[in-house]
Amino acid sequence: MTAREDLPKEIDAALRWPLVLTRLGMGAEVIVRAFWPLWSVLFAVLAFLMLGLQDYLSMEAVWAVLAVSALAIAWALVRGVRRFHWPSQASALSRLDATLPGNPILAAMDSQAIGANDPASLAVWNAHQARMAARLKDAKAAEPDLRVSKADPFALRYVAVLAFLVAAVFGSILKVQTVSAMGPSGSDLASGPTWEGWLEPPRYTGRPSIYLNDIRDARLDTPEGSRVTLRFYGEVGVLSVLETVSNQASPTATAEDLVQASTNTAQEFMVTRSGQIEIQGPGGRAWEIVATQDRAPEVVRDGEIEVSYEGEAQIPFTANDDYAVATGTARITLALTDVDRRYGLRIAPEPRATIELPLPMPIAGDRSEFTETLVDNFSEHPWANLPVTISLTVTDEADQIGEAPPEVIDLPGRRFFDPMASAIIDLRRSLLWNRDNAADVALLMRAVSHRPDDVFRSSTDFLRLRTIMRRVEALSRVRMTDDQQAEITQAMWDLAIRLEEGDLEDALERLQRAQDRLSEAMRNGASDQEIAELMQELREATDDYLRQLSRQAQQDQQNNPDQEMTQNQNMMEMSQNDLQEMMDRIQELMEQGRMAEAQEALEQLRQMMENMQVTQGQGQQGQSPGEQAMEGLAETLREQQGLSDQAFRDLQEQFNPGQQGQQGQQPGQQPGQQGQGEQQGQGEGQQQGEGQQPGQGQSGEGQSLQESLADRQRALRQELNRQSQSLPGAGTEAGDAAREALGRAEGAMEGAEDALRENDLADAIDNQSEAMEALREGMRNLGEAMAQQQQQGQGQQGMADGADPGEQRDPLGRNVGTNGQIGSNENLLQGEDVYRRARELLDEIRRRSGEGERPEEELEYLERLLDRF
Repeated sequence: MTAREDLPKEIDAALRWPLVLTRLGMGAEVIVRAFWPLWSVLFAVLAFLMLGLQDYLSMEAVWAVLAVSALAIAWALVRGVRRFHWPSQASALSRLDATLPGNPILAAMDSQAIGANDPASLAVWNAHQARMAARLKDAKAAEPDLRVSKADPFALRYVAVLAFLVAAVFGSILKVQTVSAMGPSGSDLASGPTWEGWLEPPRYTGRPSIYLNDIRDARLDTPEGSRVTLRFYGEVGVLSVLETVSNQASPTATAEDLVQASTNTAQEFMVTRSGQIEIQGPGGRAWEIVATQDRAPEVVRDGEIEVSYEGEAQIPFTANDDYAVATGTARITLALTDVDRRYGLRIAPEPRATIELPLPMPIAGDRSEFTETLVDNFSEHPWANLPVTISLTVTDEADQIGEAPPEVIDLPGRRFFDPMASAIIDLRRSLLWNRDNAADVALLMRAVSHRPDDVFRSSTDFLRLRTIMRRVEALSRVRMTDDQQAEITQAMWDLAIRLEEGDLEDALERLQRAQDRLSEAMRNGASDQEIAELMQELREATDDYLRQLSRQAQQDQQNNPDQEMTQNQNMMEMSQNDLQEMMDRIQELMEQGRMAEAQEALEQLRQMMENMQVTQGQGQQGQSPGEQAMEGLAETLREQQGLSDQAFRDLQEQFNPGQQGQQGQQPGQQPGQQGQGEQQGQGEGQQQGEGQQPGQGQSGEGQSLQESLADRQRALRQELNRQSQSLPGAGTEAGDAAREALGRAEGAMEGAEDALRENDLADAIDNQSEAMEALREGMRNLGEAMAQQQQQGQGQQGMADGADPGEQRDPLGRNVGTNGQIGSNENLLQGEDVYRRARELLDEIRRRSGEGERPEEELEYLERLLDRF
């Protein structure tokens, strides 16, 4: 077969527009590939001029840049002209034919070489030609390939486009004409008089800078403290500025004086009040400046002060500012005029420093208005439970101060209910009030301990008090030092705590006494207020008993680590929330007048408390294989998170050397170091040499650091492989899903290791994120598999003592469940308690995140919690 030179008319009509568009697309390809250096250089030069960089360089540097730019433009133009050639009709026809199945265009151009006289052969050829002609109807223009990544592997064209877009947003096309000025001060005169101006609000306001040349409005609103910068180019004295917004301009100065003082080629002043700015001369302009006053911040104590059993105080406050509150301080001083000056407080107190505490600020989010809680424990301070004056002060970024009205409150502290403990705390306060009270304190100690058998439960406590008493008596004859005073008062505090908390028998006795008093009140028809007070006493006694019970269990476990707690099938597990719910139910029954039911529930509560055992979780009985696997995977996830954080910090250091050390570096920590000192292998490549500036030595030291990260990533992948081999739940759907997820995590870790060895930190971070997500998914699936196994095991346990466990009820009539536990699907916290508990947890996380002495990895974990919630 031979090809024909032209196409039939019907075929040519079908391909006319697809062929034209394909040829145009091929022409666009040629233009882009030939001239991409030209427009890249043009964009870069325009970005340079629109950003006004020429104003910050010397004349020689600007001419050098322009010369290099001209040579680059000439080279790019010559290169483009040489490589440019318009595509031919044949090449466009070939490109279009390649997009169709079976190359129908080429087939339509063919002619039958042999068999033209054979009717059968001719019929086959005509059918073939007709089929190819039908395919031509589906012809569409071939899409052009405008990619030039092979010719531009470093993506310089995108850098030029990005620079041009930045210049278009933050610069101005009018700055191009200032290229002849050649200097920031205007000493190199331009050919004609011109000017430039900028209005920069304070950075903390978050407002953008304003290029005055682009502003045509006569009125401008700007915050006080904004900086105005004006530059004049051309003959000196032709342009001048008249302004009444800064402190440089006296209110009594005349216009002539202001003009005479404002003829410099560069002007810079601050907006301190409303007024006018006028540029006088050719092309001058005037603006009415309205200075917005920066309002001082405000703070006020908001809400009731809450004090825990241990004396931890929570002082809520609310602060606001028009922009943002920067810092805050709480100052607490003794309100001497409000103190009840009796007993040991009669004499003048010793001078003590004011208590100053930093107010907690939101770690993230808006600081213009927020509510936070100051959390601290003042129980051991000499002013505890005494009237004090608290003053809250906040400052903004402009160093303006806002103060709340001073308020007199009782400094929150721990309350002591044991009579002897309360007496010792009072004597301790007297000794801290003034050490001249030492003789009276020793005498009162001797008086309260006159009959030790009646007031002390243990001879050890009496001996401790006697030792303290003799020490005070000895020092009362001489002036005790500060260290001696601190030592004695600390011993008195420890003794009071021991007397107050007592032991397990004391707590049980107090609990029984509270239960007896409540039972008697129910029988005698006490008032609602009295019942509420007795219920509060019962709650406190219950909490105390549970603490003592937990402490006793810990001591027993430490003394006998191999001893296991025996359990039977009828044992029922309850949490502290369950007990509080039972007491709420008892109080509700009493308030409704159903005393018989309340008495029965109280008796059941008494029996439960007397037979209660405290468990510390399943760690005392040994962990199951599933729990060990979950713990190992959790540790692997934490280590992977640490590796990802370190890789991200190194990536930041590559693009912005030294910035990381300025923003997130701990004191004494060099840039590039991790916050996780316990990981092995982290010491390599972390510290810089003595006297070395941040960012130096990046090539050799950074490479060793990447190798260290890659080795740690490989070790972590091998550890995950080992954990996967012994993973429980084989054969179940959830167990298989867990293994599959861990397999994906292992593959992602391998990709991260390869990327780290190639110093591709961005790709390594992506793979590490994928590995962490797969690890989390595997842990979720493993948890589901363990839950299914536990349910199957409980279903096989059968009945206990012939009773259906599902029909067992607790003292309040709730279903206990199949294994003796309160059903977790019941809401133990309802109503406002849910939000109160959530707020308490959030405040505790914030408090701990502000303690700088905590380990770095714990602080990072707390910050991630705050970012998430």
